[in-house]
Amino acid sequence: MNKKQKKMLVRILVAAALMIGLNFVPVDGYLRFLFYLIPYLVIGYDILIKAAKGIKNRQPFDESLLMAIATIGAIAIAVCESGDYTEAVAVMLFYQIGEWFQSYAVGKSRRNISDLMDIRPDYANVEKDGKLEKVDPDEVEIGSVIIVQPGEKVPIDGIVAEGRSSLNTSALTGESLPRDVGQGDEIVSGCINMTGVLKIRTTKEFGESTVSKILDLVENASARKSKSEDFITKFARVYTPAVVYCAIALAVLPPVARMTFLGLGADWGTWIYRALTFLVISCPCALVISIPLSFFAGIGGASSQGVLVKGSNYLETLSKTKCVVFDKTGTLTRGVFEVNGIHHSPMEDEKLLEYAALAESASSHPISKSIRTAYGKEIDRSRVTDIQEISGNGVTALVDGIPVAAGNEKLMEKLGIAYHDCHSVGTIIHMVVNGKYAGHIVISDVVKPTSKEAVRALKAAGVEKTVMLTGDAGKVADKVAGELGIDEVYSQLLPADKVAKVEEILKNRPQKAKVAFVGDGINDAPVLSRADIGIAMGAMGSDAAIEAADVVLMDDDPLKISKAIRISRKCLRIVHQNTWFAIGVKVICLALGALGIANMWLAIFADVGVMILAVLNAIRALFVKKL
Repeated sequence: MNKKQKKMLVRILVAAALMIGLNFVPVDGYLRFLFYLIPYLVIGYDILIKAAKGIKNRQPFDESLLMAIATIGAIAIAVCESGDYTEAVAVMLFYQIGEWFQSYAVGKSRRNISDLMDIRPDYANVEKDGKLEKVDPDEVEIGSVIIVQPGEKVPIDGIVAEGRSSLNTSALTGESLPRDVGQGDEIVSGCINMTGVLKIRTTKEFGESTVSKILDLVENASARKSKSEDFITKFARVYTPAVVYCAIALAVLPPVARMTFLGLGADWGTWIYRALTFLVISCPCALVISIPLSFFAGIGGASSQGVLVKGSNYLETLSKTKCVVFDKTGTLTRGVFEVNGIHHSPMEDEKLLEYAALAESASSHPISKSIRTAYGKEIDRSRVTDIQEISGNGVTALVDGIPVAAGNEKLMEKLGIAYHDCHSVGTIIHMVVNGKYAGHIVISDVVKPTSKEAVRALKAAGVEKTVMLTGDAGKVADKVAGELGIDEVYSQLLPADKVAKVEEILKNRPQKAKVAFVGDGINDAPVLSRADIGIAMGAMGSDAAIEAADVVLMDDDPLKISKAIRISRKCLRIVHQNTWFAIGVKVICLALGALGIANMWLAIFADVGVMILAVLNAIRALFVKKL
């Protein structure tokens, strides 16, 4: 509880104690009025100030004005007629109790977000003249060596130059399992170093590091409003002035009609009381507060689980997802490839690997990396010239002046080279050396341990269809899809083919159903942008993922997709519950108030009671059950 909330709680308790105590003080007349004015001003002075400022700024129609008119009017009626000021003070008191609950709920949700904000590093350690010097992370240039001691946050993305340690990545991924790193491993900012001292060579500036991008993403999430929030904002702009005019009409027209047409007494007091009751009931606090709070709490609850949603509009879209389209490599599989065999090669295996490693030396593709790893020797780039990467096919290059080609069947057909099919299941890299077929290399990827469970969890969450798109060979794609229970699979696709396939799925989807695409965010950026909702897997350190996706999963666990969908659906259920509950109670109580059946106490429940219940319901979006 912050200072502002504590101060408000004290005001509530003081005002309540004074109001109760005054019921036992035998005073009447204006002295009684002055005594009751004390708790009224203690609890309501800030509302009166807000109402006055709104009138001064020509923006009067808000909850503060409704409360000010209703309570001041109730006091005026008490002065003129009953002398009972309890109702007027109670209206303001219970309204402030509702505001306190709302403030507490927002604070709780913000604490979830601020737990994530704790990943922001305060400094970076740079070694100068044998001593550690703390500097602002913004001042550290790319290629600098920083030192992270046990217990400190990693301030900037980089590669471990020296040392071994375990990292606490819970602030990024929502998982408590530590990650071990050593020399040569990539490391992202926002993790906490747990054991050893690490020397890290930075690969990005602080502003471009993972931690900065995540913080910016979360801080700006509230700017992207859902349709529900937009509706409530527009609704409040029209609704508030409308009910003020209706209240004025209720206070004036019936008395005038009684005098003019029936020749009876005006009975101004009764109708003004009904109008004031109408105003208190009509206050739209429950809707205006609880709907944005529900989305805010949903985003906060998701972030605590390592699921970053860029805005409530994406949370709303995610809840309607009925089809999930997966990339294969790095999403359903680990993306860690290994060379498992070399077949039909007329030359020594080591020599063929050397040609392949040199030809693939400029590529960052995981398959290229696996070939270089299998080669196991330092690459002499001076031996390679005229490298050309053919998207979706492979590469060609001159190695020691000899033409070399490495790629799939499409490349072989393009070059007019006869090749041997492989009986092994895996990614097949066919080799051509000096214009002649030189055999093929078999490379296999490994399915992630949670992928099968993730597909099953999606079906349990109401996803009707799962699809896998891959540039890999049909034999490999079919094996992975069959193992995981994927409904449809499309293989040997170029990046442009993936976009076309997603557009086809979008065209044939049921009305109102949404299509999500899940990829690693690097090669899949166009498809992530084209789908209704783009979900980036393996996002730690991937700039393209954070930029292109609408939802970012801070680890590479596909099981988090179903969790993200369940979070979004829970949040939308709460939004709909609050909307219908608030509107339903308001309509009933407004009708009762206009007919004189509802008094000010029922008005208090219709306003404050409904708001408190809606806010408490909204807080539920913060809590996410474990799978």
